[in-house]
Amino acid sequence: MALKIFQHMQDILRKSERFTDKDENTFVHTILEAIENIDAELIKLLLGDEKAKEQFFISIEGALVLNQNKLIEFFTMNEFSKNSYTSYTNKIGLIKKESFIKKFDDVVLAWPHKDCVLEGGQRKDDEKNNEVFYNEILSRDEIDRLFEPKALTNIKRYSVRPELVEGSVDGSTSSPRTGNPACEESIPSEITMDDNLILKGNNLIALHSLKKKYAGKVKLIYIDPPYNTGNDSFKYNDKFNHSTWLTFMKNRLEVARELLRDDGVIFVSIDDNEQGYLKVMMDEVFGRNEYITTIITQNNPKGRVMDKHFSTSHEYLLVYSKNAVIKELTVKKTAEEINKNYTEKDENGKYRLLELRNTHKQFGKHNRRNLYFPLFVDITTQRVSIEKSKLYTIKVEPIWDDGFEGCWTWGINKCDIDIDVLTAKNVNGKWKIYRKSYANDSDGNFVSKKLKTIWLSKDFHTEKGQKLLNEMFGKNIFYAPKPLELIKTIIDLATDINSNDIILDFHAGSGTTAHAILDLNKEDGGNRKFILIEQMDYIEMVTCERVKKVIEKNCEGDFIYAELKQIDTFKEAEIGKLNKNMHYLPITEIEDEEYGISAEEIALNKQFYGFDNV
Repeated sequence: MALKIFQHMQDILRKSERFTDKDENTFVHTILEAIENIDAELIKLLLGDEKAKEQFFISIEGALVLNQNKLIEFFTMNEFSKNSYTSYTNKIGLIKKESFIKKFDDVVLAWPHKDCVLEGGQRKDDEKNNEVFYNEILSRDEIDRLFEPKALTNIKRYSVRPELVEGSVDGSTSSPRTGNPACEESIPSEITMDDNLILKGNNLIALHSLKKKYAGKVKLIYIDPPYNTGNDSFKYNDKFNHSTWLTFMKNRLEVARELLRDDGVIFVSIDDNEQGYLKVMMDEVFGRNEYITTIITQNNPKGRVMDKHFSTSHEYLLVYSKNAVIKELTVKKTAEEINKNYTEKDENGKYRLLELRNTHKQFGKHNRRNLYFPLFVDITTQRVSIEKSKLYTIKVEPIWDDGFEGCWTWGINKCDIDIDVLTAKNVNGKWKIYRKSYANDSDGNFVSKKLKTIWLSKDFHTEKGQKLLNEMFGKNIFYAPKPLELIKTIIDLATDINSNDIILDFHAGSGTTAHAILDLNKEDGGNRKFILIEQMDYIEMVTCERVKKVIEKNCEGDFIYAELKQIDTFKEAEIGKLNKNMHYLPITEIEDEEYGISAEEIALNKQFYGFDNV
C-alpha cells in the first residue's frame, strides 16, 4: 500500500517539470516550498485527482481547503526516501513541530505511531493481540474499510411491558429477582434516536458506525478507559505499550469529538499513570481552549498500601467541551443544603443574605471606580435606595473597617433594577448592605451551585461501586466498577432534565452509566438517553443484566441490544482483510446471502443507517 500511494503521487507530480525530472526524481524541496506558498500549479494538480483531493483537502461549508500539515508530513516521510512507517521517532514526549508553515509551529505530544490507527480488537481481559498500526496516509484504503459502517445483528429490545406496569396480567410474568414486572425481550421494528442502545463490538469501529446517525447529537460522553497500569484490561502489544495506549486513545477521542453536540462535554476518568500524557493529547484533539478543568476524586481514602513512596488515594476526571458554548456546569442544591443555609424568609420564599460589598481587597475604588458609589438606607424599614431622600437618610459606602475604600459587587444600574432584594443591617454600630439570595429560582426549583475541583464524598469511593454491584448480582462478578453517585453527579452537571440528551459511554464495563441515567430519570422525571459500547464478552451477562435489573427495580425503561456482525470467513476480493484479529461485516455487504442476515435485520439496518439500498 505504501509503495502504491507514493507511486500514485509521483504519477501526479510527473505532469509538471517543476516537481520531477525525466528520470522520475522528485524535487521534494521545491514541493515543500510550493506547499508553503499554496502554489497554484501544485493545488491544481492535486485537485485534479480524486484520491489526492480526498487525502489532502478538507471541506469547510462546501469549500475545499488544503491540509498543509498533512501534505508536508507526507512529503517529508522517508519513503520519498525509504519506507518510513511513521513520521515520529521511537520516543514519547513534547516536541516543537518544525515545519515550513510558521503559523503551525507549536508544542505537541509525539510518540511512535501517532500518525496511525490502531483497531484494538479484544474480546477477553486476558487476550493479547499482535496489533496492526495503519498509517493515516499510507493505509488510507484499509482505514476507510475499517471505518465503514458495520452491519448490526442479534438485535433485541428489552422493556418492561406496559400491561405489566398496569397490573393487567398475573404475577407469573413478574421478575423473580424483584417481584416487579419483568424486562421482556422482543424484536424491535425500528431503532430511533429515542431508544437507549447497548452495542457489542470494537469501540473504535462502533463509534465510526454510529457517526452517520449520531454525529453532532451527543450531549455528554463519559468514559472510564483502561488506565494502562499493567493490572487493567489494556493488554496489547507489550513492546509499544505506552505508545500503543496513546494511539488507542487518540483514535477513539477523535471520532468521539465528532459525535458531540456543539454544546457537548466529555469527562474521562484516569489515574496518574497516564494523566499527564492524556491531558496534553486531549489538548490537541479538542483544543486547549476547550479544556474546562481537572477534577480530583478521592476513590480510596485509605490509600494503596502497596505503593512505593506515597499511598495513592485519588483519581482524575479530565473535562473538555467541544466548542466552548456549553451551559454553566452546575447542580441543584439539596434540600439539606437549603434548610441549613437559607434561614431567612419573606413573601418570595427562603433566602440567605450575601454582603454586597466585594470582600476581596484586590478590587476597590482604586481600580473599580464605577462600582464605588453611595447607597442610602431607611432606618425604619431597612430598605435601600440609590438616592438620598427624607426616608433614605443613612449614607453607606463600601468602606472597610480599616478605612480601605472597596467597591460593590453590583453597579448602580443593577442596584436600581434589583433594589427590592437589597436590605441593610446595623452591625456593631455600622450599616452594611446585603442582597437576598433566594433558595428557589423563578420556576420554583432549588438554585444551582458550582462544585469544587476536589470531590471527597464517601459516595464516590470505589468500594461503594463494588458493594452495590455485588449486592445486585449476589457475588463479585466485576472488578472495581465506578461508584453510581459519581456518574450521577457528572450526568447531573452536564445534562438537562427537560430534554432528550444523549449520553455516550464507549468503555461501558458493568453499565454504571446506564444505571445512573435510569435512576436519575426516575428521580427527576428526565428523559435522558444512553448509548453504551462494550467489546468484552461479559456484556450480556453483566452489562445488559445490570441494566435489566435496574429497569425492573424502577418499573420503567427499555433498551435495544445489538452486535456488530462478526465474520469468520470473508471474500477478500470484495471486503479485503482488515486485520487478523477481528472482522466485522460492512453494511454494504449485508445482503450477501453468504452471511445469512435475515430480511428483518437487513430492514432494521437500512432503517438505522438511513439507507434505501446498500
